[in-house]
Amino acid sequence: MPSTTIAITALVVVLGLVFDFINGFHDTANAIATSVSTRVLSPQAAIVMSAVCNFTGAFISVKVAMTIGSGIVNPSQISQGVVVAALLGAIIWNLTTWYFGLPSSSSHALIGGLLGAAIIFKGSLLVINWSTLWWKVLLWLFLSPVIGFIAGFILMTALNWTLKSLRPATVTGIFSKAQVVSAALMALNHGGNDAQKSMGVIALALFSGGLIAQFGVPLWVKASCALAMALGTSVGGWKIIKTMGVSMTRLVPVNGFAAETGAAAVIFTATMLNAPVSTTHIISTAIMGVAASKRLSSVRWIIARNIVWAWVLTIPICALLSGALLLAIRFIR
Repeated sequence: MPSTTIAITALVVVLGLVFDFINGFHDTANAIATSVSTRVLSPQAAIVMSAVCNFTGAFISVKVAMTIGSGIVNPSQISQGVVVAALLGAIIWNLTTWYFGLPSSSSHALIGGLLGAAIIFKGSLLVINWSTLWWKVLLWLFLSPVIGFIAGFILMTALNWTLKSLRPATVTGIFSKAQVVSAALMALNHGGNDAQKSMGVIALALFSGGLIAQFGVPLWVKASCALAMALGTSVGGWKIIKTMGVSMTRLVPVNGFAAETGAAAVIFTATMLNAPVSTTHIISTAIMGVAASKRLSSVRWIIARNIVWAWVLTIPICALLSGALLLAIRFIR
């Protein structure tokens, strides 16, 4: 096997793990923002809990990895350079949105990068499996935030009705403990869906480079991606935690429990349906739904609008960025 192929594959593995590490600290807020903002957990305890659950969740399934690695783009029709460009574009976008404190989707950054690089490589739109892209990605792009909002709204409304006879101090005491469980569930499902994206692109590079005979996710890839995400989570993403847990709306433990439980249920359902959803989208709108159950003015809609713009722009910007990076790689070579 040519040494160039081995070198490029090694580069893809490194970039994939770097992406997973950044995904970990970029998306730490998905699992722990509400727990930290309600002071149920200290930042240090929340990060440790989230890191352990993210690592464990990465071993739940490889269904999402198969969608990313072989469902959207045919692995036999692209080069390893496409994967390099896709990862670089997604990493640049993640770091940019982290710098500005915007909880954008790492998942859709990677998908957008893969789309843009693959189309530029083949010079054709036919390289994309549009059916899988629509049913597994784009449809869930629109549906998951809506479902997250509804889940948060309904669960919080039900809790308000059920707990109306209890004193606020009693409710806080109960859900200060219950929110630890909901945060763990959120972190577990975050690992179960998000870590699989890097697994998928690394497996894609291994297959396109001829290092594995058929598309699949080797155990060492699972373990490496799980560890990278857990390490990234341990770093924490405080700017995004502030945006989601403090700036968007004011939360108390029962609110955090409702948002995390609703979001975790939606993410788990998507994972079982092989859909690479954005945990960021779902927990963000679940928080909005919880706040809106009290009154619409409880949500700071200006901040919510900025977040939505980041969602809308992620896939097209990352597609353009990764396509341009692939052209640059070709030019340098």
